[in-house]
Amino acid sequence: MRPQKKLAIALLTLGIASAYPASAHAADKQTKRAAPTVAEAEQFLKNAEARLEKLSDTAQRAAWVYETNITDDTETISAQANELALTAAGEIALEARRYNGLPLSADNKRKLKLLQLSLAISDPKDRETYTRLAASMSGDYGKAKYCRKAGDPTSCLDLGQMEKIMAESRDPALLKEVWLGWHQQSVKYKDNYVKYVTVSNKGAREMGFADTGAMWRSQYDMPADAFAADTERLWQQVKPLYDSLHMYVRLKLRQQYGKDVVPKEGPIPAHLFGNMWSQSWENLYPIVKPQTQTASIDVADALKSKNIDAKGMTQFGEKFYTSLGMEKLPESFWQKSLFTKPRDREVVCHASAWDLNNLTDVRIKMCITPTAEDFMTIHHELGHIYYDLAYRKQPFLFKGGANDGFHEAIGDTVALSVTPEYLNKLGLLKEVPDASQDIGVLLDRALQKVAFLPFGYMVDQWRWKVYSGQAKPADYDKVWWELREKYQGVKRPAPMEANGFDAGAKYHVAADVAYSRYFIAHILQFQFHRALCREAGYVGPLNRCSIYENKKAGEKYQAMLSMGASRPWNEALKAVTGEDQMDATAILDYFAPLKVWMDAQNKEMSKE
Repeated sequence: MRPQKKLAIALLTLGIASAYPASAHAADKQTKRAAPTVAEAEQFLKNAEARLEKLSDTAQRAAWVYETNITDDTETISAQANELALTAAGEIALEARRYNGLPLSADNKRKLKLLQLSLAISDPKDRETYTRLAASMSGDYGKAKYCRKAGDPTSCLDLGQMEKIMAESRDPALLKEVWLGWHQQSVKYKDNYVKYVTVSNKGAREMGFADTGAMWRSQYDMPADAFAADTERLWQQVKPLYDSLHMYVRLKLRQQYGKDVVPKEGPIPAHLFGNMWSQSWENLYPIVKPQTQTASIDVADALKSKNIDAKGMTQFGEKFYTSLGMEKLPESFWQKSLFTKPRDREVVCHASAWDLNNLTDVRIKMCITPTAEDFMTIHHELGHIYYDLAYRKQPFLFKGGANDGFHEAIGDTVALSVTPEYLNKLGLLKEVPDASQDIGVLLDRALQKVAFLPFGYMVDQWRWKVYSGQAKPADYDKVWWELREKYQGVKRPAPMEANGFDAGAKYHVAADVAYSRYFIAHILQFQFHRALCREAGYVGPLNRCSIYENKKAGEKYQAMLSMGASRPWNEALKAVTGEDQMDATAILDYFAPLKVWMDAQNKEMSKE
């Protein structure tokens, strides 16, 4: 994950929207000034970039210290740094409107529009409240624990421990207890979230947006409504594949837990998917794997037997990128990154990649364990890092992804090349299985990728309703579970509780990180993969392709990465794929053999 710099400096990495009219007060103020000139606009942009870059550096360093050492003091320092940056970004965003309509260069017009895609909280008290609440919620999430016995600290479990139970236990009663225990924690900061939404909306409206959700949807080089329609189009493309997977997993879970626990039809209880949020289902693989399939890309045993530690796992990831012709990671990366969970302090373990000075001070923060999931996650996080390094020569306002979905897709595209052949080359897989064994590997990956799609789609659907006022605080859980049942086909394992806040049990809600990027990333990564495999000259099943060691594909990928946010995302997409529209058919191509197999299995198992 790329940490969201909640202040406006992060927004500069996003897309373009049309210019928005100034408020009446701002317009009145501007009429008293002389008409701006092109030279003034160019100087304004130069000064704005320098100011924001300096504040970005300070805020990112404060955030890094806070997330790697959660205390009241570091929380305050981070909030104060964010407030300074937010103040500056808001002032600059409002001032940027003055130069709309001038005959500027294409680059400067883009910079001017990017500057206006940010909150502008003019009231100092509101800015302080916004940054304080943001830091507080992130801290509450990081420190949250569920105690199985009241008053007994030895019975308390942190999120990492609970996730391990969710992944490994097959006791539905324990799974339900842990699921409920974690989801109860977010109630503690629901009131803060409600206040945060109010202040955030005020900032969005100052910039001419209806609300924060509308502002988020406007950051994709298209109007907000067009973005909503496009994501629905993409979801409809992949829905048949998800429906087949959902049905297959339901039938297998009924065999595992019985008909009294898993219903024949309707939504499935959310605690049974091996994941706290039912967002990925790979931990169910031992339950749902094909009887005759023995192939696997689970490298956990190999990592442990070879004593490959967290840094060693990360070095494997670096080697993939350098095999494509990309540079080695700076020495400071290895010195300053956080690879394992410290024993002496609280940290936010949620994996993230950091660019602290917009040059080469790049790092990852991750509590790495020797699992196949973390091995993949490392490839993902390094994708952010290599994107950061690729566009570091761009002007500050263009130092970001073509859109935020691009930033999430880069490393996942590389992770799709983590095939049995690749793992065999690394010595982590003894032999490459025959193609007849691909169904098991495809199913394992579908449990990660396909299962995620509806969750990735609906999280922001919920927040759009929250920010627009359609979902009132009293109805947060009601709306959350309506969407989860509609898109994911999962239900709460127990009746909803008064004043519940189940959405807040997800990090990205507590930290206010926009989530549509992950849905888009899951579309783009397969589209990128298909195009890069074509560039590499690969012919064969898409799931068998790995671009490892292919410098021709790497050169094309690097060329797109170096564009940063300098051009609209559809131009960046075209540079790699030759296509200017996101297209989910690459996912269907990749999983085509699995879809045929699952449909046949579902037909047979339904007879039982």
